[in-house]
Amino acid sequence: MNIEPGRLTKKERHELILSEVRRSASIRISKLARRIGVAGETIRRDLIELGEAGLINRTYGGATISLVTSEPVIAERGLTMVEERARIGRGAAGLIEKGSIVMIDGGSTTYEVARGLSQLGRDLTIITNSVGVASVAGANPGFRVILCPGTYDSREAAVLGEDTVEFVRRYNADIAIIGASALNAEGPSDMISGAAAVKRAMMGRSLSTMLVVTNDKFGRSGLERVCALSEISDIVTDSEPAASLRAAIDEAGGELHVVAE
Repeated sequence: MNIEPGRLTKKERHELILSEVRRSASIRISKLARRIGVAGETIRRDLIELGEAGLINRTYGGATISLVTSEPVIAERGLTMVEERARIGRGAAGLIEKGSIVMIDGGSTTYEVARGLSQLGRDLTIITNSVGVASVAGANPGFRVILCPGTYDSREAAVLGEDTVEFVRRYNADIAIIGASALNAEGPSDMISGAAAVKRAMMGRSLSTMLVVTNDKFGRSGLERVCALSEISDIVTDSEPAASLRAAIDEAGGELHVVAE
């Protein structure tokens, strides 16, 4: 059924386009134009914006859903974007106030945040499900480190599952520091559902949330969305995102911190 042209905002058009692409897995520009009732050139511009935001993959004459289907294990991820992760870690650590209670989830970038924090002379309480984060944070005698129980996942060198989530919910924190497999205008997402559940639990018990993410995650979608962009207080990264993603972050009210070289 066609929709009367001129009656939809760009946001409404984008929502309809995403709905159509999700329903069909892939769809042609001509078909979208007929469904929505606007010119093909308007749809083409919309697809460019949605593609830059990582919500779709643009194809010749149409679009498909953009989805990250797999991710290397944490040991392999730690060998890539090394300097970028280290910069993010130092930058994020510098934003944490002395005496804070900090929840940190498992991940190669969050590990760098813990490493950055451990090098600072600040008394902190660290609550984490990551063995690596606990180990590096525990090297600082001024830190109190609480390691969550749960089922060990060797892919992430972290514990996950219902026991982990329930344990997290016992505590209150000033800030949750989380990573993500992907980040687009809809928010951060993760390839591992158990990891996404722990992130949400940490966010639910914290006064604010900091997302730490390298630029290679921009414009992508993971299996499970963690939260909306509006639920993120701060995003710390190594380079400026595309204009459409930056606009979405600004509109959501989050503060973007780009850590220069």
